[in-house]
Amino acid sequence: MKSTEKWGVDVETAVELALKDLKAERNDVEVEVLEESSSGFLGIGSKLAKVRVSIKEGAEETNEKATFDDIDALLAGLPENATQQLPDEVRAEFDKFEAEETADAEAAAALHAGERKEKRSRRPRKKYSLSIEDSQLEEVKKMDPVEGHVVETFLRDIAEQMGLDLDFVVKEGEEIVFVEITGKDTGTIIGKRGSTLDAVQCLASYVVNKEAGKYIRVVLDAENYRSKREKTLINLANRLAGKVERTGRPTTLEPMNPYERKVIHCTLQAHPGVITRSEGKDPYRKVVIESKH
Repeated sequence: MKSTEKWGVDVETAVELALKDLKAERNDVEVEVLEESSSGFLGIGSKLAKVRVSIKEGAEETNEKATFDDIDALLAGLPENATQQLPDEVRAEFDKFEAEETADAEAAAALHAGERKEKRSRRPRKKYSLSIEDSQLEEVKKMDPVEGHVVETFLRDIAEQMGLDLDFVVKEGEEIVFVEITGKDTGTIIGKRGSTLDAVQCLASYVVNKEAGKYIRVVLDAENYRSKREKTLINLANRLAGKVERTGRPTTLEPMNPYERKVIHCTLQAHPGVITRSEGKDPYRKVVIESKH
């Protein structure tokens, strides 16, 4: 008996893909559900459905085939690909980096156009420290953990809802809260290129600042991911800058959040052979590296 196994965002989607693969009608097959789908919590930790579809004896095949549209529909239906609307308050830190990125781009453009002296006379160019291990954060890391912090309660609730084995150590300074995440499921909470960690950090920032009288910076880290990611971006920026300088052709990086774009800009701001700029709109805004010559 001819059969196939397919994944889908839900059972029906998986069955439809299997029917097209088998070229069969719904009434001509038997369906066995191997795994049920799950949306997870906040779209994190979602699971696809899996089915085994078998053609009944004597059933005739159709000529319908699966198309790229079917695959696109499958991918678009995944919770992690859904657009999530967050409150404006949680974008405060990203907006700060966005403003700094714009200032960097303006300064670089002025320098490239030969207006360096004039630009500096109006507004000195700000020097940035690339390392996320800034003095403020380093001081907080040396402090003793605090118990019962609102962000710890929030994160433990998320971990429980997601079924993740995680532990949280919270340290607090005057204008910063640092959370170190450990446990066997840190890979899940980090997500692809830190996307899940960034999303949870945004939500944690909203929780902390909801009743705060002043803005409190919230930093979540797991397995020293932030520092490792930054070093990766610095190496990537230098490698691609060398390629652009050799070939003379511009290169466009993958979409990044404002902080990561800032790392690329700052890494190459003094490079003798290339300049950087950003194009597009968040969350698809990208850095472009171009030759100065």
